Amino acid sequence: MRRSLVLTDETARHWFRASLPPHVKRDLFPIPAEALWRLTMADVRGFASTYVATTAAVLAFII
Repeated sequence: MRRSLVLTDETARHWFRASLPPHVKRDLFPIPAEALWRLTMADVRGFASTYVATTAAVLAFII
C-alpha cells in the first residue's frame, strides 16, 4: 500500500505512530522513562510467586 507523505506526523518518530489518524493519537500520552524502571510491590510479588511455583514444579518432577 502506498501512502502520501502528507498523511504522516513528523513528531511521532515511529512509522506506525506516524501513520495513525489524529483522533487515535489524541488519547496517547508520553510515559517518562523513570516510571518504566520503578520496582513496585506487585513486581516483587509476581517474581516471588513465579519462583515458588517453578521450584515446586521442579521438585514435583524430581520426587
